Amino acid sequence: MSLYTMTRSSIRGLLKGMCRPTVTGLENVPRTGPVIIASNHLSFLDSIIIQALTPRDVAFFAKAEYFTTPGLKGKAMKTFFESVGSIPVQRGEQAASVAALESLVDILEAKGGIGIYPEGTRSRDGKLYRGRTGVGWLALSTGAPVVPVGLVGTENLQPAGRNAIKPHHFTLAFGKPLQFEHLGRKHPLPQRRAATDTIVDAIAELTGQERVNAYNQSPAIEE
Repeated sequence: MSLYTMTRSSIRGLLKGMCRPTVTGLENVPRTGPVIIASNHLSFLDSIIIQALTPRDVAFFAKAEYFTTPGLKGKAMKTFFESVGSIPVQRGEQAASVAALESLVDILEAKGGIGIYPEGTRSRDGKLYRGRTGVGWLALSTGAPVVPVGLVGTENLQPAGRNAIKPHHFTLAFGKPLQFEHLGRKHPLPQRRAATDTIVDAIAELTGQERVNAYNQSPAIEE
């Protein structure tokens, strides 16, 4: 049994025992072949939750700092995030972001599963923000199906700005896969924008969140 499988199984057991989540639409996740899991984002724990409860391996981005922090704490973080299949990415640098998206293409072309948040960062107010077009680019570049995901209540597990985690019921819903034309890496921006909007619309149907026609910003950018 791989470290990923053991970690995922342990987290799944904890979540089911302590939070008793409602999980629907598992039949919508393809068991084989490339797949893009596109979700709203309410909590630091969202990636871990999706990785534990999705019926196949899913790789998510994680801040590069989780892999480079020195000391015992840094080693523990690196081991954990590597064990759940996270991919380090340097936030806020365009060149690094482009390289990171290319790394996701490599996973999809190897028939793997990846997870992405179209909003880009967590929603601190619970609203659903406009999607950034990276998810549309991935869908059109690879032809991989996109499974929209709706999370409800995960912000209660670890509210923004707090370190403590408390058990709380949440809902995870997998929507029906969306299939877009396979256009390759070079395609018109309007098509990428349209694909992204379609994906975010599908997420909104699952969550019922209030929509915001603007990009969400991290606190660091806002400052």
